[in-house]
Amino acid sequence: MKLIKTLTMAWLALMAMVSTPANATLEIVITEGVDAARPIAVVPFVWEGQGEMPAQIADVVSSDLRRSGTFNPIARGMMPGQVAKAADLDLKAWIATGAEAVVVGKVSEFGPDQYQVSFELVDLVRAQMTGGESRGLHNGELVQTQDHVLDGRDTVIRGSQFRQYGHRISDLVYEALTGIKGAFLTRIAYVTVDDNDPFKFQLRVADYDGYNEKVLLRSKEPLMSPSWSPDGRKLSYVSFENGRSEIYIQDLYTQKRDRLTSFEGINGSPSWSPDGSQMAMSLSKDGNPEIYVIDIATKRLRRITNHYAIDTEPSWHPDGKSLVFTSERGGRPQIYRVYLDTGRIQRLTFQGEWNLGGSVTPDGRYLVMVNRTNNRFHIARMELDTGFMDVLTETYLDESPSVAPNGTMIIYGTSHNGRQVLAAVSVDGRFKARIPTQVGSVKAPSWSPYL
Repeated sequence: MKLIKTLTMAWLALMAMVSTPANATLEIVITEGVDAARPIAVVPFVWEGQGEMPAQIADVVSSDLRRSGTFNPIARGMMPGQVAKAADLDLKAWIATGAEAVVVGKVSEFGPDQYQVSFELVDLVRAQMTGGESRGLHNGELVQTQDHVLDGRDTVIRGSQFRQYGHRISDLVYEALTGIKGAFLTRIAYVTVDDNDPFKFQLRVADYDGYNEKVLLRSKEPLMSPSWSPDGRKLSYVSFENGRSEIYIQDLYTQKRDRLTSFEGINGSPSWSPDGSQMAMSLSKDGNPEIYVIDIATKRLRRITNHYAIDTEPSWHPDGKSLVFTSERGGRPQIYRVYLDTGRIQRLTFQGEWNLGGSVTPDGRYLVMVNRTNNRFHIARMELDTGFMDVLTETYLDESPSVAPNGTMIIYGTSHNGRQVLAAVSVDGRFKARIPTQVGSVKAPSWSPYL
């Protein structure tokens, strides 16, 4: 587990640093929860141009909504037809499919390598209630309205932006139907391990669904602990290039990297503050591993904990006023909270043998962690107000949970068929997915903020 690895890590030099496109190695396999999701229809977009459409945006939208665990797109064979706009829908036929909503759209050529994408989102439940139309007042006159059309946009994109704009449509649809901001335009960072590669450990980033993967770092020795900056532009990580563990910050766009800390002993578990100005970490420069916070611009260091036990794995509360961290001060690893203004420390977890690797969801409501009960490691969620804990997973040797920026999903590391893979679970535990790799193993996931 991360705590054990923090205490025993032996880092060697990172041998190369690159940022080149690579084929996606991740493939999301849904294992549980879709049958209970809300039915929705995403109609293939109509193509109005010469030759073939560069890509089918509807496929991206449908896959996104299915992977969210909230929606279950109906099969194309169940669709009454293909139209380009809401006004042309046979609402009676579409309501009969049982879908709660339908997305329609079209793509047309706009210029050299430019395409105009139009889409509309129709609420079929509301359409059924109103008969497909309603009346309202406009400038004192009674007019027909289409309140069942929840959203509609026209956008010009380039040929290389079809997937990206598909994710954008998914975000809009998800928010319109749930009231929660979508998180499909996000990325994940993770470490791959391939014994057949001379530089077997690689730090990679990809879209949340595994596409557009890039290799940032290659090493002959282990890599771990990637952490995103709040603006999604930088990653922090730990390296042992100079005979000791050191924390680095790397800009994903310029590839520039800076060494943040290089103290004697452990420099580990970097975690960005919500405003991006500070970094929490675990350092052992004064003896035992303790929690510290450093001002990134000035390098001014502040010691937060001072205890003979091991304190590690700090993570910021969304309000930026406190940290949660793992400590053995109670005899076994449990999660504590320290308030930065007063230094007051509060124990948060009591259930199970161990609790570690904690982070607070963006709304401040839940603590997500690794829970060990009966020597089994699973991802768990605890309500901070009540202390009620719910174990969310049944996979094997779960570790390193990272929460999506909208707080609805958790990505984590686990073991499947003797290999390390990534998996995902909804915060309510209902939806589950496995994300195996085509080559080697994958671990240490970190979900980006909104991009």
